[in-house]
Amino acid sequence: MSKIWFVTGSSRGLGRKFVEAALSRGDKVAATARSTQSLDELVAAYGDAVLPLELDVTDKAAAVESVKRAQSHFGRLDVIVNNAGYAQMGAIEELTEQHLRDQLETNLFGAVWVIQAALPYLREQGAGHIIQMSSAAGLLAMPLGSAYHISKWALEALNESLAQEVAGFGIKVTVIEPGGFATKSGKNPDPLNNGHLAEPNPIYDGLRRRLAGLMGKQPAGDPAAAAQALLKIVDSGNPPLRVLFGQGFYPMLQQVYADRLKTWADWQDLSAQAHGQLGQEDR
Repeated sequence: MSKIWFVTGSSRGLGRKFVEAALSRGDKVAATARSTQSLDELVAAYGDAVLPLELDVTDKAAAVESVKRAQSHFGRLDVIVNNAGYAQMGAIEELTEQHLRDQLETNLFGAVWVIQAALPYLREQGAGHIIQMSSAAGLLAMPLGSAYHISKWALEALNESLAQEVAGFGIKVTVIEPGGFATKSGKNPDPLNNGHLAEPNPIYDGLRRRLAGLMGKQPAGDPAAAAQALLKIVDSGNPPLRVLFGQGFYPMLQQVYADRLKTWADWQDLSAQAHGQLGQEDR
């Protein structure tokens, strides 16, 4: 049986490839974008199989209405893909309050609004799969990307909690953690050429150059291949809670996690001291 998808951020990049992959195999998609004009080619190619919806995910009421329209139009919702987002780049010293608020409004709160809108329908069905696009940036942190990292780390925690809350209703949750992919907006992440840039402070120019050199060595993935991988995830009877898309960051993540475990182990004596002896005298 074909699946019914609801995908945010469908106008370009990975989101667009996800929509095209689903439609090309006979699934139906409620595709959202800030402007439905960006979806005209999909409508021309796939007709009634695609429902174009204008949506700014920062608008909670609009998110609720879009999910409602999609469910009413197709009769059910099988796969919810929270894909909309962007990368705010800049050193912490360069970021404004508005930069931080805008980043979280889109990447974090936008995802929350869509999840909250979809859950009643998925619970009633007793089935559904929520796909959250995170990033390798949700598993480690690098300089010049703190705003983006904050939003993605928050999504990791949000969806880990969500998975435990909704498992009893037959709802699955998978967090996709892509590395760099060759999308139309450029190789992502690239702190100099991708996302929104804060006003640069020259004191960080050297760091920017070094980081750009490092990221330039990461292999860029094929978005079309990522879309085919996502189809396997949504077709799986036992999908993972988390999965990396791409290979470039895996060795780095192995080292990051090994270092964290070693640090905690090295400082266990201090951790025990920090616990103290309260209540010991009563035993």
